[in-house]
Amino acid sequence: MTETVDALAGLVAGGGVVVLSGAGLSTESGIPDYRGPSGAARRHTPMTYQVFTRDAQARRRYWARSHLGWRMIARAAPNEGHRAVARLQAGGLVEGIITQNVDGLHTAAGSPRVVELHGRLDEVVCLGCGNRTSREELDRRLREANPGFDARVAAVNPDGDVDLADDEVARFRTVDCTFCRGGMLKPDVVFFGETVPAARVSRCFELVARARLLLVLGSSLTVMSGRRFVVRAAKLGIPVVIVNQGPTRGDGYAALTVNAPLGRLLPALADRTAGDAAAGLAGVGR
Repeated sequence: MTETVDALAGLVAGGGVVVLSGAGLSTESGIPDYRGPSGAARRHTPMTYQVFTRDAQARRRYWARSHLGWRMIARAAPNEGHRAVARLQAGGLVEGIITQNVDGLHTAAGSPRVVELHGRLDEVVCLGCGNRTSREELDRRLREANPGFDARVAAVNPDGDVDLADDEVARFRTVDCTFCRGGMLKPDVVFFGETVPAARVSRCFELVARARLLLVLGSSLTVMSGRRFVVRAAKLGIPVVIVNQGPTRGDGYAALTVNAPLGRLLPALADRTAGDAAAGLAGVGR
């Protein structure tokens, strides 16, 4: 562990780091991942944009499940890994964060300059008029429309919904946009089969292009949505470091790969780089 932290610290200490984070960073906050140790993807098929927008019954099923499951996301608190990244950012070593997560935990940990690639579950958008509202407001409306809806939760999935029986889904009532009166509401996240807004992708590419080092935290890089930034960094000659529990599809591009729990490794890295900075300042003062 000490040698690993030393190796990472040597690469991070020069600053100019851009972090690309994935679901593995949030598992220690109680949010399952898709492909890591919790293996949630083996039993759960995520909602696609096409099914959500075209199938009213599938949309009802999604909202019934998500109405219960998102409360777990809302209660989740940043873990030591999130806080360590915020410390590295506050210390001037991390220039920006690109996160594939929709839980908002980087911001909750105190990190500024976070690009939320796939949006946030705590915000809702109307697909008809584009009006945005808070998930808290939608939760209030859904509670009013579904008094006594207290279906037993069998399992919580990575995208904030849960497994429910069909009879429980059948008695759930959805609600529409109140601004345009009838527009279809959707969590302001990028579903599978949906395109990430071009301006957001461009902003991420700009961050990567200015980076001295791309540090991947807790992502299997299975889908191109995140892996493209690793590929771009490698093409630009920017070193890539990957910290994840298990292999990733970006390992071939990495100058260093580390298989370790982020909640232990990142605080040690933040402590070490802070210590190195303090020692350097002490030396300058002599």
